[in-house]
Amino acid sequence: QSIITVFGATGAQGGSVAAALLKDGSYSVRAVTRDIHKEAAVKLKKTGAEVVAADLDNEKSLELAIGGSDGVFVVTNFWEHFSKDKEVTQGKRIADICKRLGVKHVVFSGLENVKKLTGDKLEVLHFDGKGEVEEYFRTICVPMTSVRLPCYFENILTFFRPTKAEDGKTYSLAIPMGDVLLDGMSVADLGPVVVSILKSPAQYIGKDIGLSTEKLKVEQYANIMSKVTGKTIKDAKVTPEDYEKLGFKGAHELANMFRFYIMGPDRDVALTLKLNPQARKFCQWMEDNKEAFNDL
Repeated sequence: QSIITVFGATGAQGGSVAAALLKDGSYSVRAVTRDIHKEAAVKLKKTGAEVVAADLDNEKSLELAIGGSDGVFVVTNFWEHFSKDKEVTQGKRIADICKRLGVKHVVFSGLENVKKLTGDKLEVLHFDGKGEVEEYFRTICVPMTSVRLPCYFENILTFFRPTKAEDGKTYSLAIPMGDVLLDGMSVADLGPVVVSILKSPAQYIGKDIGLSTEKLKVEQYANIMSKVTGKTIKDAKVTPEDYEKLGFKGAHELANMFRFYIMGPDRDVALTLKLNPQARKFCQWMEDNKEAFNDL
């Protein structure tokens, strides 16, 4: 069986990919994490993955993790250190090793280089770094497919969780999109997409695939949430400017991300559902996660 190495295997994206590969059973799964003793890593080992320790800043550990694998799923995490330069360095380091070791297919969790696309008018650091790495993989001729995730539905549980409105009875969903459609999907539904891509290399190598299971206005997200939770949730009608003023670490970064989303990046619902026919729309995801809103 060919080996697929999965980075970030105990995180949201890598975890979904590792689980889908194990379920599919066509490949040996090598799950990469920094700490092989943490619960999620132990669980992966129990379900049949080979679990190895590696650090994106340590070349030797990466070589050992990638060595002998036919395919690699790569995800980097800007939010861990808030440094675009560091993310680019980590991504390029993996690209160089994949090139050197002759990996046949890399699926990279990428995003657009917004700075380049907008002629320096807009900078979204956690997009731009991934965009530079996408380009680098191609420049050095590593066979690569980029999957570009949209806004995760899961962000509604954390970053964009509805907050109590001033009237004390209703809730506000503060997502600065105006009336522009926002692409979304559950990060948990990424895994089967990646499995489909790995099974059809000829079709997908060299492609950038924008993922989405649904395009909705913020008001529609709020209406679906209201229906499922029984609470009244409304679009807070915030602008990226309002969002920026919230002042938490990353507020400016997220405001710029929404400025880019308002421009309508290319996310392909039909292709996403072809790659994972079971990928959920928002109402299904909300039903599956409604307990998480019990304490609103």
